[in-house]
Amino acid sequence: MRFPTPPRKSYPSDLTDEQYALLDPLVPAEQPSLGRPREVDYREVINAILYLNRSGCQWDMLPHDLPPKSTVYDYFTKWRDDGTWQRMIDALRVQVRVAAGREPTPSAASVDSQSAKTTATGGERGYDGGKKVTGRKRHVFVDTLGLLLAVAVTAASVDDAAAVPSLFLQAKPESVPRLKKVWADAKYHNHELKRWMKQERPAWDLEVVSRPRGAKGFVLLPKRWVVERTFSWHDRCRRHSKDYERRTDSSEAMIKVSAIGLMVRRLAPAKHLSPFNYAHAA
Repeated sequence: MRFPTPPRKSYPSDLTDEQYALLDPLVPAEQPSLGRPREVDYREVINAILYLNRSGCQWDMLPHDLPPKSTVYDYFTKWRDDGTWQRMIDALRVQVRVAAGREPTPSAASVDSQSAKTTATGGERGYDGGKKVTGRKRHVFVDTLGLLLAVAVTAASVDDAAAVPSLFLQAKPESVPRLKKVWADAKYHNHELKRWMKQERPAWDLEVVSRPRGAKGFVLLPKRWVVERTFSWHDRCRRHSKDYERRTDSSEAMIKVSAIGLMVRRLAPAKHLSPFNYAHAA
């Protein structure tokens, strides 16, 4: 059932008609019941989640012309728990790849982590001695276009190589049948991880791309830089300036929301914006 969107001044994060048309088939269908018919507009719910994700505001500070916090948060957690956000990502990623002239599924990917401070909200956290950050780590797995395949959020104290199995298990071999090569940095040079890969993902070759000897500061590493670019894309959403979520699965869902917003803008850019052009992953 479609609901007319109430007239209001639009926000920069709002979906256009073309963008929502991409998501509409991916939103779970309303279950028939004897209860009260649904009155909420799914498009406005997604607009509210995108607004919070982009602006970084608190749940109870959503603008009054968007659906109430209780309604929006209920759908955010419901779609987090039933896998809707991940299904949206998987469907949109195929469309973006095809539109870019690529095969629907990737043959290569990259993995990396990003440490982020947490707040007084509570929940799982730890200390990353390398980055000197108390908080959490965002572990992401992306294809060669930088599009999200999987995400896992852990305490910052968790070693990168130790977190990879939970990340890779989300990407089932049948969903990425062409995947053969995975690029990573020196943090993933781990014998226990190699044994796990040989047993659980024998078709995937994990290649460590090392920094040049004597290099100081930031160095653009071949093949791996696409995952760094993905972090930069997501960091444009102020919700990721710190990890504000109490639960790690909510943190993962927020990263997925950022990825969804990014892909719908790639597929249906606003009329005043130029289409996005990918750089080659050298």
